[in-house]
Amino acid sequence: MTTDDSRTAELRTRTAAAFPALRSDLEDLVRIPSVSNAEFDQAHVAASAQAVADLLRGAGITDVQITRVGTGRPAVIARRPGPAGAPTVLLYAHHDVQPPGDEAHWHTPPFEPTERDGRLYGRGAADDKAGVIAHVGALRVLAEDLAVGVTVFVEGEEEIGSPTFVEFLHAHREELEADVIVVADSANWAVGTPALTTSLRGLVDCEVEVAVLDHAVHSGMFGGAVLDAPTLLSRLIATLHDDAGDVAVAGLVHAPDPTVDYDEAAFRADAGVLDGVQLAGTGPLTARLWTRPAIGVIGFDAPRVASASNTLTPRATAKLSVRLAPGQDPAAAMDALRTHLVEHAPFGARVTVRDGEAGKPFLAPADSPAMQAARWAFAQSWGTEPVDIGIGGSIPFIADLLAVYPSASILVTGVEDPDSRAHGADESVHLGELEKVVLAEALLLERLARVDS
Repeated sequence: MTTDDSRTAELRTRTAAAFPALRSDLEDLVRIPSVSNAEFDQAHVAASAQAVADLLRGAGITDVQITRVGTGRPAVIARRPGPAGAPTVLLYAHHDVQPPGDEAHWHTPPFEPTERDGRLYGRGAADDKAGVIAHVGALRVLAEDLAVGVTVFVEGEEEIGSPTFVEFLHAHREELEADVIVVADSANWAVGTPALTTSLRGLVDCEVEVAVLDHAVHSGMFGGAVLDAPTLLSRLIATLHDDAGDVAVAGLVHAPDPTVDYDEAAFRADAGVLDGVQLAGTGPLTARLWTRPAIGVIGFDAPRVASASNTLTPRATAKLSVRLAPGQDPAAAMDALRTHLVEHAPFGARVTVRDGEAGKPFLAPADSPAMQAARWAFAQSWGTEPVDIGIGGSIPFIADLLAVYPSASILVTGVEDPDSRAHGADESVHLGELEKVVLAEALLLERLARVDS
């Protein structure tokens, strides 16, 4: 019987041998502009699902299907049973991507994968086609040594909020049932330092409209006695934070501060904060990013500068996005936000709040057998212990998974790092880190065959 060290060395050698082909496969996936947003050609999403199905068949899984529910985007389910008594592991990723945005902001075309300084650039290179490759790679590396049952679930609508996810889970409940669920859609702490995501913020969003007039009126004739709607909406938005930049909405909770912190200079560089701009909020940076609420204005409807006229605007609307701390109930958060907005209506303006999406936060047990197996696998692959992190973003479907499979252990892993720029221009994945992720997942699958979840 081989020792863990010799077995790790063997799988490391296999991973290195498999990686050139895996990189080529990732490049092929990136070339498919599988934007799930309805304004884009959905034939590309179908082509992406087919490409993922072909990769999984090539990785030794014969039971592969492309399916959807209702008007949902195509998803891939691939199943390979394990030996009698072995646990089943569900490997999740998504093959749809965000729109590229203004291509002028990219150094190279978003759907033409390009390597620079050890990173592969392209839309979806990190989020989340690299997650697909991590699963495919682990299956190739283990091949006939795979000693657990595996189900791979690659959805095609994560970037539009997974609107049919719950319906899909119920439609395929038995096929997707597993003891351990590995979600490859998060990030590592830094290049060279792996991480396990143990908390995620939840999400609610809404549209808030401020109305002050029945119709637009001349700004010279009526200005001075009436404030226009964009001005009053701006004043209302300003009440959401105190002078330090902390959220000032009563009823939004905080979770305990993390045990690690983010270097401010590194954060400013990673986020592209302009010189002279002060950071908002108080307390550890990681707390502000992971375990406390955050509110942002992500849309604003008012007259465009190019078409502006000398009139007082009667109505203006903003879309607010609120990230929720672990432990916060989304419905209670939405109630608190609505109450705040209505009670702080400036100058008696008419305030209307229209609810939007809602997603629950997530807090994982830090020491389950599955989590211990993951810590071991990551440490073996990187040669350094993984860091427990939170993610300021939300993955609402994780709460849906827990609701349908309450006894499953969920491990949130990923291939991104602070330089990946997921959703932005010049999105990229560090190729050396992706190779380590493939090895870590192979080691994890092998380790899970020996432990109870």
